[in-house]
Order: sequence, then structure tokens, then C-alpha cells
Amino acid sequence: MKLFSSLVALLFSVVVLAQEQSLFNGKDLSGWTIYGTEKWYVEDGLLVSESGPDAQYGYLATDKHYKDFVLTLEFFQEADGNSGVFIRSTVDGTKVSGWQVEVAPKGHHTGGVYESYGRGWLIKPTAEKENVLKEGAWNKMKIQLSGDELTSWLNGVEMVTIKDDKIGAGEGSIALQIHDGGGIKVKWRNIKITTPE
Repeated sequence: MKLFSSLVALLFSVVVLAQEQSLFNGKDLSGWTIYGTEKWYVEDGLLVSESGPDAQYGYLATDKHYKDFVLTLEFFQEADGNSGVFIRSTVDGTKVSGWQVEVAPKGHHTGGVYESYGRGWLIKPTAEKENVLKEGAWNKMKIQLSGDELTSWLNGVEMVTIKDDKIGAGEGSIALQIHDGGGIKVKWRNIKITTPE
């Protein structure tokens, strides 16, 4: 009985220590800020990112900063899917400082980690994992950040894990990206974050 009570107490403490919330309400862009001239809008309850006439980089960043968390979201690459999910990042105009978990067409390292305006690719998924991405369908991404360790999953498959001092020291928002070049359209839904209490 004592063991059972201890287990119940432990489970309760784990539940209390983690709080999940939705970052996208399905109605508007409340809690987010647009950077750049590319298109970000809500349609049929989905968040849509689309290249604008300037065909430049664009970002949609959370107003709040997040340090340690588990982020889950789904994306659908309707046209060229060159995008990404930035973590612990800041945006000035359309210049971003931080780390991107790649979202891209098949063969272009979705789930890998890239440092913009810095060291470039920090880690890419192995070649066989390039086939985890579903073309013409919804994909589920999970990103876990704890201190200096970042792990990404795509459709339930662990893509990469990396420990990095610079990531560990990072501060900032979560931001979705539109790559430059034009012709990009990606839909997003079920963007949820779990943070320590």
C-alpha cells in the first residue's frame, strides 16, 4: 500500500510539473507577431504560411519566450515546403538569430538542426530517415528542449538529438519560417507546447 501511495504521489507530481497549452487558437494570430512581408493567415481553422510578392524570408514568432519545452505540431506541405520551426530565437526585421528544426521537401533534412547566420547545419538526419516525411499528407513533428539538449521526432521517428552549449544558452521565441525564393505554401495545425510549471 505504501508503494502504491508513493507511485500515485509521483504521478501526481509529474502531472503538476508539466502544463500543455495550445499556441494557435484556430481563429486568428493572437499571441504571434509577423516579421516580413510574406503571408500568414487562418483558413478553415488552419494556420497557413505562403510566399508573398516579395518572395523573401518571413517569420511568425510567438510573443512569449520559451526555454525548456516539448512542442508538437502538424504540417502539410501544399507547395514547396521549405520552412522550419525556430527555437529560442529572436527576429530583427527578417534576420533571425537562433536554431531551426528543418521542415523541407523530401531529401532536404526535415528534422535536422540548422543555425542561421552562424554555424549552418549542426546535425542532419541519416539518409534512411529522409523517407519518414510523408508527401501530400499531414506530418507530425515533436521537438524537445531541455537545457543544452535538443531532440526532434517526425511521425513518431526520432530524427536527431544534439547537445550544444550555444543552444543551451539561447533565449527567445518559437518561430515558423517561410524560406525565400517564392512558391512556398505550408499549412499548420495542432501547435501545442508543454512547459515545466
